[in-house]
Amino acid sequence: MKHFFISALMLLCMSSLTAATPARKQLFDANWQFSRDSVQWRAVNLPHDWSIEGPFDKNTPAGNEGAYLPTGKGWYRKSFNIENLSPRTELYFDGVYEHATIFVNGHLAGRHDYGYTPFTVDVTSFVTQGQNNVVVSVDNSQQKNCRWYSGSGIYRHVWLINKGKRYIDEWSVCVTTPDIHTVNIKAEVVMEDGSRKPIEKTLHVEQPRLWSPDDPYLYKTTIEAEGDVLPVTYGIRTIEYDAQNGFRLNGKPMLINGACVHHDNGFLGAASFDAAETRKVKLMKEAGFNLLRTSHNPPSAAFLEACDSLGMLVIDEAFDGWRTQKTAHDFHTYFDAQAEKEIESMVRRDMNHPSIISWSLGNEVIERKDIRVVYTAKLLKQAIHRIDTSRPVTEALCAWDRDWEIYDPHADVLDIAGYNYMLHKHESDHRRVPNRVIWQTESYPADALKNWKVVSEYPYVIGDIVWTGLDYLGESGIGRWFYEGEVPGESWERPLYPWHAAYCGDVDFTGLRKPISHYRSMLYNRNGEHLYMAVREPDGYYGKVKTTQWSTWPTFENWNWSGHEGKPIDVEVYSHYPKVRLYLNDKLVEEKAVEDCKVMFTLPYQPGKLRAEGIADNQVKESVTLQTASEARTIRLTADHSTLKADGQDLAFITVEILDKNGNLNPTAANELTASISGPATLAAFGNADIKDCDRYSDAVQKAWKGRALLVVRSTPKRGRVTVTVQGKGLKTGKINLN
Repeated sequence: MKHFFISALMLLCMSSLTAATPARKQLFDANWQFSRDSVQWRAVNLPHDWSIEGPFDKNTPAGNEGAYLPTGKGWYRKSFNIENLSPRTELYFDGVYEHATIFVNGHLAGRHDYGYTPFTVDVTSFVTQGQNNVVVSVDNSQQKNCRWYSGSGIYRHVWLINKGKRYIDEWSVCVTTPDIHTVNIKAEVVMEDGSRKPIEKTLHVEQPRLWSPDDPYLYKTTIEAEGDVLPVTYGIRTIEYDAQNGFRLNGKPMLINGACVHHDNGFLGAASFDAAETRKVKLMKEAGFNLLRTSHNPPSAAFLEACDSLGMLVIDEAFDGWRTQKTAHDFHTYFDAQAEKEIESMVRRDMNHPSIISWSLGNEVIERKDIRVVYTAKLLKQAIHRIDTSRPVTEALCAWDRDWEIYDPHADVLDIAGYNYMLHKHESDHRRVPNRVIWQTESYPADALKNWKVVSEYPYVIGDIVWTGLDYLGESGIGRWFYEGEVPGESWERPLYPWHAAYCGDVDFTGLRKPISHYRSMLYNRNGEHLYMAVREPDGYYGKVKTTQWSTWPTFENWNWSGHEGKPIDVEVYSHYPKVRLYLNDKLVEEKAVEDCKVMFTLPYQPGKLRAEGIADNQVKESVTLQTASEARTIRLTADHSTLKADGQDLAFITVEILDKNGNLNPTAANELTASISGPATLAAFGNADIKDCDRYSDAVQKAWKGRALLVVRSTPKRGRVTVTVQGKGLKTGKINLN
C-alpha cells in the first residue's frame, strides 16, 4: 500500500504569536511576581521554571526521574493595565507545569491539568478598563508524575489576546494543497452570537519552492475576514512512504537519521526561551540529524518554529502513557476525561507546521497486552483525523518480554509502526506483514552502525531515531559509565544520586558533540564532515570501566594521559576516506583501510601530537590532530552570537574553555570558575557537562569539567554593552563583550 500526502503547511499566529499586531496579541511575559508560599514574593520574567533553581537533594519527592530537584506548589501574579476594553479578551498559555488555576480580579477564570499542551482562558467578563490583576496557581506537588524532568511553573510564553466582536479562530486555520501549485487556506470566523462562518482563500503558486531540510523555504500571506487579519506562513512539501520504496520527501528518497529529544533546555531547566529552542534545533542539525521526535509530549511553539525555519523534520508526540500508570500521578489519572481533548489541542496548534511529518499517539504504553489498547489507539487516531488527515499516525511500541507478534492488531492501527529497541524483529515481521512501514522510534546509541545498515538495506525500515539527541535532566544516570566499586545499574533499578541527568545524548549539556555523534553523522551524511579522531579512555586509568545499556565507551578528544606512558591506548578515527594514516610526533604509526567509516589503532601512549590523515588516491586529503596540553593558563570565552535583542528574552550561550600557554584545550582541567556580568544583562545559567556535579546552575561559581563549561546570559529591556568575565585561580581571566 502506498501513502502519498501533499501538504502546504503554515505557521500561524497562535503558534508563533510574534507575527501578530500588538493590538491583537501582546507578549505577557514581563513583570510577574512569584512565590512558593503566597506570602513572600519576588520579581520574575517568564518563561520561568522554579525547579531548576534547586537545590539538588537526594530526598526530593521527584527523585531519580525528576533530577532530584524541588517541585511542590507555586503562585504567580501580575498587575496589568487595559486602556481600551476589547469585545473579547483572552490569556493564552503555551505551557504550565502543571495543574494550573487562573484567577482574574479575584474570579476563577479557568483551569488546565496537562502540563505540556497550550490552553486559552476567556477573561472578557472579568477584566475592566484600567488596572487588573491575574493570579496563576501551579500545583506540581503530586509526585511522581513524570519519568523525566518536567520543571515547575509557567515555563512557556503567555500572551494577552484582544479580539473584536467577530474574529478568525486561529486554531481553525488549515492549509492544504490539492496539488503543489494550489494552496487552499480555510478557517472559521466566530460571529457575535457564537456561530461560525467558514471562510476560504485559494492561492496559485506557479513555480513552487518546496520545503525541505536542505531548503526550508517558507511563504507568507494573510487571511482576512470581518475586519480581522491573521498572518499565514506556509511551506509546501510532499510526503510518500511505502514498504517497497521507503520514505520520500518531495519525491526524493530519504533515510531518516533521527533523535529523540525531551523538552528541557539543560541548565535552563524547562524554561522555553525562543533562543534556547532555536539553539537546540541548530545543535541537532549540526550533529547531522534530519528528524526529531518530541518524546514524549507536545513541544513548545518556539521549538516547532525553529524546526520550520531551520529545516528539521518532526514527529509530534502526545503522551508517554495512557490509562495504566507509569508513575503514580501521571496522565493516566485523567486520561479518560481529557485524552481526546488534549490530542486535539496538540493537532490544532501544530497542524500547519511544515516540519511535522507524523503524529505519535504515545510511547510504550503499559496496557499493551490488553486488547482494549487497540480500541484506545483507534480512538486517538480518530481524534487526530477529525482535524488532520494529511500525515501518518505512529506510536512507539515495545516489548519488555518475549511477546511481540501479539501486538499486530495494535500495530495495524498505525500508518507507520514505531519500534522501540525492537528493530531486530524487522525481517520476521516483514515476512508476516509485508506492507508494514517501520521506523525505530528509540535505539541504543552504541547500535548506530547496526541500525544504519538495516535502514540502508531494507526500504520498509525508513529510519532510526536514537535515544537521545541531547543530554537531558532526569532519568538520572541513563547513558552513564561508571567504575568498578561504584553503585551499579540503571536509573529505574535504584536511586543513583548524585547522577541527576541522562548522559545518553549525542550532544552534551555544553553543546559539545560526543564522538558517537560524529560517527553517526558520517554514516548517514556523505556531504558533511569526512574525518574525526578521538581516544578511548584506557580501562583502569581511573578505574575499571562499566558501561550501561544506553552508554558508549568513554571516548574523548584527549591526548593527555599522564602516567600511562608506554602502555597501550586505543585511537578511533571516523572517516569517509578509504584509508587513514596515523602519526605520533610526526612518525608513522600505521596505515589502515577504513571499513564502515571507522578504523581503530592501538599504540603505546606517549605525549605530543597525534595526527590522522585521510587518504584517497594515495594522496592526503585532510588531517586532524590532537595535542597534549600543558598546564592550564588561560580562559577563553566564545559566544554563539555577539548581539542580543534588548527584549528581556534573548540569550547568548557562551562556551568557556581552559587553555594551555599555546592555546590548546586542557581536557583534564577542572578549575573552579567565577562568572560576572556588567551591563544590561543577567546570568541565566552556568554549568558543565558532568551529570554528577550538583552545584546549582543558577550559581555564578562552577567547576570546569574536561576543560569546559557553558554560561548563558539573558538580555534585559535596556540597550547597551554587556561585558562577561570568567575568572579562575591561576588562570588568565576570560572576557567577552556583547552588544
